[in-house]
Amino acid sequence: MNPLRRMLPSNHALFVFEAVARNMSFTRAAAELNVTQPAVSKAMAQLERHIGVRLIDRSGDGIALTEDGTILYRRVADGFRGIEAALREIDIRRTGIDTVTLSLSSAFTTHWLMPRINTLQEAFPSVDFRFQLIPGALAGPVDAVDLGMRFVEGPDLDHEALFLMNEVMLPVCSPAYLAERDAEGSRTTFVNLTASSPMWIGGVDPGPDWNGSRASLNFSDYAVVLQAALLGQGVALGWVSVVSHWLSTGDLVPAAGRVTRTARMCQLIHLRSRPLRRSVAAVREWIVAEMRADVAKVDRLYPELGLGRACFDTL
Repeated sequence: MNPLRRMLPSNHALFVFEAVARNMSFTRAAAELNVTQPAVSKAMAQLERHIGVRLIDRSGDGIALTEDGTILYRRVADGFRGIEAALREIDIRRTGIDTVTLSLSSAFTTHWLMPRINTLQEAFPSVDFRFQLIPGALAGPVDAVDLGMRFVEGPDLDHEALFLMNEVMLPVCSPAYLAERDAEGSRTTFVNLTASSPMWIGGVDPGPDWNGSRASLNFSDYAVVLQAALLGQGVALGWVSVVSHWLSTGDLVPAAGRVTRTARMCQLIHLRSRPLRRSVAAVREWIVAEMRADVAKVDRLYPELGLGRACFDTL
């Protein structure tokens, strides 16, 4: 008999523990496993009695993993991901179709990826793509995806990170909006992303050329912010990682002759414990190559901005 079977009250106990530890909630784990919350509590109590240690600290403020619980969860999560990878590999061999799941902002997907989605599919004809879209700040775990775009400092114990570009921003608008304002000197509408930093007021300013009467539009989804700019509704703060396509095509133009660079870096990350399949690595390299090609086009159009240096040089 496998020693592991003697060390556990049941194989099901590992699934219950993993769901509780990942969700940090008995209630959410119960909903995920389609059982009652008391059933989850009972299974956890049986597991703790069987192995002789407390895995979860329970308090009025919620639950937390003990040191022993943390050790077990890390190993269980790694094991489950390995099993998932093996089953996926078997399915790929059976069907000839690989599925790659990407965690991206809704703005990046709408304004950078969608214009070249046919190119992506032509480059990877045997890949089905799935997208986890984030409408607000680009953050959150990448446990359930193959690759995520995040603003992080770099690799860590749990994640591998591939540098995409520095965080660089500049004010952008449509050519028609810029021409109309130059002709009439009318008031400027600034299109903002709510609850973001930096914002126009007290953050990045487009410069003295845009002084005067101001109005604002405020949206919680950056994809809508850029859509408003494309439609000539005002000036938006453009993250180069998102607006590089529209700048390269001329649908958006710089609204000022300077860029702002922060200390953050845009990275493509994945869990070290989730094996990077060849298809995922190839998609990752494709994104990097396409982004660098976009920035190079913009650099040729507006050499005075020094966009390539700002995006790719290290501090």
